[in-house]
Amino acid sequence: MSEVRVDGDAPRDVLTGLPGFEAVRARLAEWLPSSGVHVHAALLGLRRFDAINMTYGVPVGDAALAEVAARISHFASEELDGPFIVARSGGSFLLVANEACSRERWQLFAEQLADAVARPVPLPVGMLRLSPRISLLRGISQESVDSTLDRLGQSLASVKRQPGGRIAWVDGEQMRPGPTTAQLEEDLRGAIHRDEIEVLYQPQFSLPDDKLAGAEALARWNHPMLGRIGASALFSIAERADHIAPLSRHIARTALEGARGWPEPLRLSLNVTPADLAVAQFGQGLIGIVAESGFPPERLTLELTEQALLADIQLAGRTLRDIAAQGIRVGLDDFGAGFCNFRYLKMLPLHYLKLDRSMVSGIVEDARDLAVLRAIVAMAKALDLRVIAEGVESEGQRLLVAAEGCELYQGFLRAQPMSAEDFRVLATR
Repeated sequence: MSEVRVDGDAPRDVLTGLPGFEAVRARLAEWLPSSGVHVHAALLGLRRFDAINMTYGVPVGDAALAEVAARISHFASEELDGPFIVARSGGSFLLVANEACSRERWQLFAEQLADAVARPVPLPVGMLRLSPRISLLRGISQESVDSTLDRLGQSLASVKRQPGGRIAWVDGEQMRPGPTTAQLEEDLRGAIHRDEIEVLYQPQFSLPDDKLAGAEALARWNHPMLGRIGASALFSIAERADHIAPLSRHIARTALEGARGWPEPLRLSLNVTPADLAVAQFGQGLIGIVAESGFPPERLTLELTEQALLADIQLAGRTLRDIAAQGIRVGLDDFGAGFCNFRYLKMLPLHYLKLDRSMVSGIVEDARDLAVLRAIVAMAKALDLRVIAEGVESEGQRLLVAAEGCELYQGFLRAQPMSAEDFRVLATR
């Protein structure tokens, strides 16, 4: 989950804010010699992307590329525990991670990433649908960087010519069977009872004093064969298995139980999925779980993304107002990732605006990034919203978000996600 920082003088893509492939070359040269099979790479391209530019125009195509970049970065930050870097060259995106995982786990990661990229992109004229193709590789310590990238490129070119499959390993490596979708769904149904679903806590700190303010609860599935599966893939599998409701209840109970003894005024943040808000009884169910836990509702925040609001904004608004009436706070998560619908800011009972890591990553080096951050914070202040900066990875970023008026931050600068016991130790220091 720790995105690699790129040197300040490394050129960045104006459209997406991502570095070019040269930054990945440097990272591969550093990681390959000492990592064995811990370096994993995925090269993603979009099939028939030229047709989008021809049909809708280059501005729409550019907006789609920016959205893809945001989705890849966000998905990787949700799923990966080790350092990673995302780069763009033309219509291709390269993700390299220094992540120890099985071939089957990397393949599942790619399948879920393809699903995330393929979600319809909302446009003024309708929904744009993308067709991602991905080539995969596990790094070999004796292989050169040029050879690694060349094999990825050839594999992607091959899979893009195929009308069917979306994912391929590079030449000479076979797609391993791994668990089928049906098997994963069945595994998940028993995962709660086998105590495989874990909740970690990502500490949050106040600004400018840098004091511990609380934590965001993050779900992980410790699958016996695939290893640790992050929240995005976990809930994607749960949605297909029609298992969202019991999973969400379990995560909420586990997170609240772990936070029950926290000293005041530490807060807990829980994430809300689109499937949660689609259920009319979700609000009352959550209120009941909070009451049973004994955790003070006024110290709880629900974080939701724009994706969770797209289906039925009216139902979401009613549910969130019922929840807010109990003293629970509401935050809009990942603000700035992809398309932002400012209508939500005036229609919903919001208390927090959490900036996506893409809104923070370039503020030290790029004056335009800083100007965007400054404008968003000013808007939030005008709406009486507190601003949380996500993905703070350097002291320079922390100082800037504090100076610009953000009130809270989280990121690997101070702490990575930790167990309930480790957070309790941190909270009582």
